[in-house]
Amino acid sequence: MIAVFDFVCRLALWVMLAPLLPGLINKVKAWVAGRRGPPVLQLYYDLARLWQKGVVLSTLVSPGFVAGPAVAWVALIGAAMLLPLGPAGVVFGFRGDVLLLIYLLALARFGTTWAAMETGSAFEGMGAAREVSYAVLAEAAMIAAVLTLSVQTGSISLDTMLEPTTGPGAVLLAGGLFTVLLAENCRVPFDDPNTHLELTMIHEVMVLDHSGPPLAVILHGAAIKLLLFSVLLTQAVLPMGDLGPVAAAGALAGGVLAVTAGVGLVESLMARFAFRRVPLLLTTAFLLCLFALLVAWKGGAS
Repeated sequence: MIAVFDFVCRLALWVMLAPLLPGLINKVKAWVAGRRGPPVLQLYYDLARLWQKGVVLSTLVSPGFVAGPAVAWVALIGAAMLLPLGPAGVVFGFRGDVLLLIYLLALARFGTTWAAMETGSAFEGMGAAREVSYAVLAEAAMIAAVLTLSVQTGSISLDTMLEPTTGPGAVLLAGGLFTVLLAENCRVPFDDPNTHLELTMIHEVMVLDHSGPPLAVILHGAAIKLLLFSVLLTQAVLPMGDLGPVAAAGALAGGVLAVTAGVGLVESLMARFAFRRVPLLLTTAFLLCLFALLVAWKGGAS
């Protein structure tokens, strides 16, 4: 009974808090630009409005057009539930759960890409091709980061792996994972979630034909993914094992807020990169995680 209650509380936490992060990012961007900006709870209002609207479907699409976003949302929720939450630990932790986390993230990407291809539009096919091509390099950096944590702790269980040590390896890992976070969540300098310029869109072009509840599921899933990577980054580089439960929970919340503010500052101070420079930046993220892996391996060998 206690495990069921813990599961329900965690699920409610992920579902309810995720839309807060995009609002905080927009507030940071507005603050840097000297504007008032939209309310922090704007995404909550948008989701409530979208759930009340109807759905417009193309005559070309199959049920996969609606099933794709649903599959992606469920996969992201499943990945989020595998992550430990600071002193609260995990609910379904098991040996090798980090591998399932990576596969669930890949399944979420497959769901959104599948739905985009269902429209039969060359425009959305272009966005899907860009999304998948960038994902190859992003996943390589992600796997290098996972190997780094595994070498540091000698485990392939998330509950044990996310107990990092301080040092130069943590700085390298933080830089690589933050770059992966920007790429996986379609943020500047990889993509601009607020643009609708045809030649520069990646993720946004994949959801142009969605409306109503399916679009709400996509937007909420994107917010969950942003929160997931923020929690993962914070716990991967911020040692909280020696802190008390209250202090560790505060450190986790503060780390997530710091990552969110960092995303807002990057989007305010940087421009979107040209397409030919995006692979170079993702390769840099991979190299940072690879160097962190070498540092961890050298430290373990000595």
